[in-house]
Amino acid sequence: MIEIDNLTKTYGAGPQAYQALRGVTATVRANEFFTLLGPSGCGKTTLLRMIAGFETPTSGKLLLDGQDVSASPPYRRPVNTVFQSYALFPHMTCAENIGFGLKMLGKPKAEITRTVGEMLDLVQMTPMANRRPSQLSGGQQQRIALARALAPKPKVLLLDEPLSALDYKLRKDMQIELKRIQKDTGITFVFVTHDQEEALTMSDRIAIMNAGTIRQIGSPRDIYDQPAERFVADFIGETNFLTVGLLGVAGQTARVALPSGRELDLRAPGELPKGPQVTMAIRPEHLELVAADAGQLSGRLSNIVYFGTDTHFHVDLGEGGALVVRSQNKPDQMPRLTAGEAVGISVLPGTGQVLRD
Repeated sequence: MIEIDNLTKTYGAGPQAYQALRGVTATVRANEFFTLLGPSGCGKTTLLRMIAGFETPTSGKLLLDGQDVSASPPYRRPVNTVFQSYALFPHMTCAENIGFGLKMLGKPKAEITRTVGEMLDLVQMTPMANRRPSQLSGGQQQRIALARALAPKPKVLLLDEPLSALDYKLRKDMQIELKRIQKDTGITFVFVTHDQEEALTMSDRIAIMNAGTIRQIGSPRDIYDQPAERFVADFIGETNFLTVGLLGVAGQTARVALPSGRELDLRAPGELPKGPQVTMAIRPEHLELVAADAGQLSGRLSNIVYFGTDTHFHVDLGEGGALVVRSQNKPDQMPRLTAGEAVGISVLPGTGQVLRD
């Protein structure tokens, strides 16, 4: 549906020039929920605005459904956008807001009435059809803005952090709703967020961006379990990083020496950095606390943080650094430990990998 070919965007000229996008290349499939995820200032909104036609590329090409639209204005592109601020017309009812775009396109009145009814049903807002935006909650306004954008049946719907103004519980509910609506309509969604949880919850695929470039594209599981580099591993979820000795590489497996002297096999996707030492990345839930003399690593508990569903155990490894171990809270299994206690750490088989920077 969308082909992004070596797009760059530079603002200004000379010494003051700022390159917001640096040779971005990606493909967005038809009927998928594709998320641009990254920290503030990484270029994700610039890329979204370029797809919408609000920004023109400095160089590179952008194809929508096979047609080069790099220089086309927004109104000639088969896309619609939902912004952070819902921008509903305050003097119109919900039904009138949804039908506004169709009216501007010159659609017959009967078609507008039918489509508005379908959209209200899709976002589960039929009882609110005659209310004005001021009479709606934030979540209800978000649904109407979404219905208005979907009414003209665009091939691509662009969403620029539309859930950021909602409270936590409502945001969680709307994540599920957005995914349902995307599947029901079959429209390609391109979603921008800096919230990892949103991206993991809703996306078919995620593009991780940093400093105007795409660092990795993959499914939520691939991005989380097999990050391509340290930035991705550090940005998505929680990750422990540990300096280990590299003993050898066979295919995509690296044999390393832990600070304790124990040896361990880790995944080694891609090219490894040169040198005798490399970085091991391991998720906190892939570690297990055991008796002090039983694990592959040993240390002393420096802090214990209770989170309700799980507990985070901070372990000081001495000169070997520090790790966080996450343990799910189960009444019959929850370890009874105290800060200062000596513990061992076991690495679950098949987890952990060696990363390039």
